[in-house]
Amino acid sequence: MIRLLIADDHTIMREGLKRILDGIEDIQVIGEAIDGHDTITKLRSLTLDVLLLDLSMPGRSGVDLIHQVRNEFPKLPILILTMHEEEQYAVRAIRAGANGYLTKESAGTQLVTALRKVASGRPYISIEVAEQLAMSAMAGSTEVPHTALSDREFEVFQLLAKGKSITEIGELLHLSVKTVSTHKTRIMQKMGLNSISELVQYAINHKLLS
Repeated sequence: MIRLLIADDHTIMREGLKRILDGIEDIQVIGEAIDGHDTITKLRSLTLDVLLLDLSMPGRSGVDLIHQVRNEFPKLPILILTMHEEEQYAVRAIRAGANGYLTKESAGTQLVTALRKVASGRPYISIEVAEQLAMSAMAGSTEVPHTALSDREFEVFQLLAKGKSITEIGELLHLSVKTVSTHKTRIMQKMGLNSISELVQYAINHKLLS
């Protein structure tokens, strides 16, 4: 039996996932979490076989949350379920310690297979993501500017693209305004951007917004 925790801030999404899994004899949803803090709390109190994790939840989420889960529960398989189709999100998630990556669009047809695969200790990634991982391992393989950003810079980049202010980003990521400003400067330099409007347009063009 695969004991599962679903971590997603959208009630409709959680209910939809449970409906997909209803009647699957070897998978049992034994808990739900609505944000990063709730996820860690539930993980500490439940005995689980797989964590099904949304990348974009309120508070601590994304790569930071994957790192924390991996540090506290090193053997727990993590399957990422996200709206993001761009492979760069998958590459960063896998590097952080996720065992698989699935988009919400494909959950209806691939979720059960993906859960069984990561529960058995095997990775679940698409051919496209596998290619990105291979390319990122090669020297000088950076193809587009945002792949050169560190995980923290990429997180700040996302929030800037969503219209968050420096102060708001600091509060969300528990960073000082000065630190966020430094990240912003490095992001603009690395990506060759001159304004936030250019950053937003870049994010839209590369499908980096939810």
